Amino acid sequence: MRRVKRRIFSGSICEQMVYNIGDRVRDVGAAQPRRPRFASEEERAAHREGISRRRHIRTFNATFSPASLYSTLTFSDEEEVHTFAEARRLRDNFVRRLRYVCPESRLRLYMGRGRHTSRIHMHMVSDGIPEEIIRSRWIYGRVERVEHLREHNWQDGQDLGQDYTGLANYLFDHWTPEQGGHHWKQAGRFNQPEEEPAREIVREYSIERPPAAPKGYRFLEASATRYGYLYFKYVKIVEPARRPGRRC
Repeated sequence: MRRVKRRIFSGSICEQMVYNIGDRVRDVGAAQPRRPRFASEEERAAHREGISRRRHIRTFNATFSPASLYSTLTFSDEEEVHTFAEARRLRDNFVRRLRYVCPESRLRLYMGRGRHTSRIHMHMVSDGIPEEIIRSRWIYGRVERVEHLREHNWQDGQDLGQDYTGLANYLFDHWTPEQGGHHWKQAGRFNQPEEEPAREIVREYSIERPPAAPKGYRFLEASATRYGYLYFKYVKIVEPARRPGRRC
């Protein structure tokens, strides 16, 4: 059994994965981890969802930046919809209006129900659409907020920089089986993660001994599976920010 390391760059995020490949594998650069054996269909479904989630996170991080806008869109009492089929039709009309004015824009729209009200609402992350255009084209209710993505994201006292994984997961989880179809509506050309070919390694890595951070990046986290798959995450270094809540 041989060990290889692969790096993936998505915006400000670098991921390094270390895993086993078979001794007979010839194309090491294209070698992927062995697929796990599933004990049930539930495990298989969870595995597929994990793949979809990672792809979503990577294109999200690769495409959006502090120049992008995060919007929350709600329906008025007069325009309220009660099914996701109705909401989907109005959502698609809204996207067409935005793209007509801003044809080079990129966006993702997510539908969900309010935790307490159960009313359908939407979240949008967009690039290349001014705030005034968003507000004027959403004719079905209120634009509750429009704000730029943060240059510094904080979690448990740690500055994660321009890592939007938390927001991407939050929006990914808005989907429910009731909605059917895709998890989100996407328009525009999204950046794709840059994947380097895997290369064989001889050094032993562990959660305690991660690979060196690429130049200009710093280590964030590590994890491991029972199959010997190691995952390491790094973020591009930006100018340090003052931790929220502290006073000069």
